[in-house]
Amino acid sequence: MARRLRFNGTGSGEGGCPAVHEDLDSGEVIVQGRPITDRDDLRQLQYFDAEREVAVVVPRNTLVDFGPRDETPRIIGLDAFGKLFENFRHTARRIESRRRYASDEADETYAQFVRGEQPAWDMDTAWCRTIRHQVAQGARIERVRIVDRPATVGQRYLLAYAEKNSALGEKIHNLWRGDAERLHLPQADFWVFDSRLVARLIFDEADNLTGAELITEPAAVNRYLQAWDAAWHYAVPYEQFAAVVAAEE
Repeated sequence: MARRLRFNGTGSGEGGCPAVHEDLDSGEVIVQGRPITDRDDLRQLQYFDAEREVAVVVPRNTLVDFGPRDETPRIIGLDAFGKLFENFRHTARRIESRRRYASDEADETYAQFVRGEQPAWDMDTAWCRTIRHQVAQGARIERVRIVDRPATVGQRYLLAYAEKNSALGEKIHNLWRGDAERLHLPQADFWVFDSRLVARLIFDEADNLTGAELITEPAAVNRYLQAWDAAWHYAVPYEQFAAVVAAEE
């Protein structure tokens, strides 16, 4: 069955190519333009499948003027969110801004921590294997955890949990909430993957993680990257931060 296409517009004053069409049923975008045939140019394209794909050149303003603008949030569930950690290639960076995570409290190590015992970390979970594999491939996984003053029980637990994160190859830093507010950091809890994809985490009223909103619009991603850069610049390694928290208890 033929697609139902809508002509969005053209960057050519004569009505020819380049042009942008949109599939009214699938929402896919079809771009027509001058094909790239130079082999040296094609070799520079990432993720390009020469047997199945054709690369074309269009003026930037053609996409800006006639590309679809869908403001509907793209929400994914927990399974799809987990896949992001298997598929990123270079960096995964997170700002953790919440005072409590229900998933932490469901873990036996949380009860051990509250009782004053040394948590018995399980280092062979599926999550651990994924993180170790990514780190072994050269990927960087970094977190900034925002901490209240005084720290909540959940935040103190995460200071202890950072020992496990670090053993897996992650880099964990902490930042006081007062400093985060002075830096005007977003209150959202989010990951940035490969500096191109933001996963803004979604929690219910009971602090359970339910999914994530994916953000790929470059200007929006850049705002989260700027927040990350500021947070990482002023945050300190968890060992140093934990010593200060312990001294204040």
